[in-house]
Amino acid sequence: MTSHDLRRQLASLTTEAFRPELADIDRLPTLDIARLMNAEDAGVPAAVAAQLPRIAAAVDAVAARMARGGRLVYAGAGTAGRLGVLDASECPPTFNTDPAQVVGLIAGGPEALVTSVEGAEDSGELARKDLDSLALTPEDTVVGVSASGRTPYAVAAVEHARALGALTVGVACNAHSVLGAAAEHAVEVVVGPELIAGSTRLKAGTAQKLVLNMLSTITMIRLGKTYGNLMVDVRASNDKLRARSHRIVAQATGAGDEEIEKALAETGGEVKPAILTLLAGVDGRTAARLLEESGGRLRAALAHAPR
Repeated sequence: MTSHDLRRQLASLTTEAFRPELADIDRLPTLDIARLMNAEDAGVPAAVAAQLPRIAAAVDAVAARMARGGRLVYAGAGTAGRLGVLDASECPPTFNTDPAQVVGLIAGGPEALVTSVEGAEDSGELARKDLDSLALTPEDTVVGVSASGRTPYAVAAVEHARALGALTVGVACNAHSVLGAAAEHAVEVVVGPELIAGSTRLKAGTAQKLVLNMLSTITMIRLGKTYGNLMVDVRASNDKLRARSHRIVAQATGAGDEEIEKALAETGGEVKPAILTLLAGVDGRTAARLLEESGGRLRAALAHAPR
C-alpha cells in the first residue's frame, strides 16, 4: 500500500476523524476539558450495548471450544495489543487459569508493552510467526483487536488463524472494518471520533477494554469458574487474596472463621473444594474428586455430592 493509499484509507475511518468544534480545546480551562472528556466517555457503554448480541454469540463460541481444552488468544498492536496482554495476564489470578490458556500477543513482543516497536504493527508475517509459535488447533480462538479495524498485524492474525481452522473474533471501532470481515465474529463498537484526533487510546481503548472484559469474564462464568458472582477459582498468591479467599468461602457457606480456616487448610487454600467440604459435609479428598468429575464446576459437584 502506498503512503497516498494509506492516507486515503485513514481519512475514511471514523476513529481518525478531526472535530473542528474542538479545535480550541487547548485554550479551555482544565475543568472544562475534563468535563468534555467525561461526556465523551459516557457514550462508550451505549456503543458497546449495541454490540451485545454479537459479543454474546462470540462468548458462547469461545466457551464451547475452551471447554474442550482450547485457548483464547488476543492479537493486536499498540494500545489494542496491550489491552489484550492485560486481559490475558489477569485471568490466572482471577480464575486460576493456566497462563497458557489465555494468551496475549502484541506486535513487537514484550518490548512493545512499554515502548513503540517501529513497523511491528504493519507486519502480517510477524503475526503469522507469533501464532505459529503457539501451534494453533481448531479448538483455539484468536481475537484480533484493532481500533481502526485495519491494522495489518491484527488482520493477518485473524486470517491466518481462520485458515488453520481456529475460531476467530474481530474487535474494532469502525463499522464494516477489514478485521470484522476477516473474522467469523465481528464486534465493531463505533464510538466516534476521539477528543484528540486519532488518539484511539481514549474512547476506542475504553470500548476495547469493556469488550475484552466481557469476552474473558463471561467465558469463565460459562466454564464454571465462578459460583454465582463469587471468584471461587481465585488463586491466593498474596495476603490480600488469602483474605479474599476466606471472605468468599464465608459468603458462599455462612460458616464461621474457625470452620473456614480448617476447610482451607484441608484443601491447600483452594476455595472451591473448601466450599464443597463445608456445604456437602465431605472431606478435602472427596471434594477434589467430586470437582474433577464435574469438570471443576462447583454447582455440578454439589449436585453429585452424597446426601
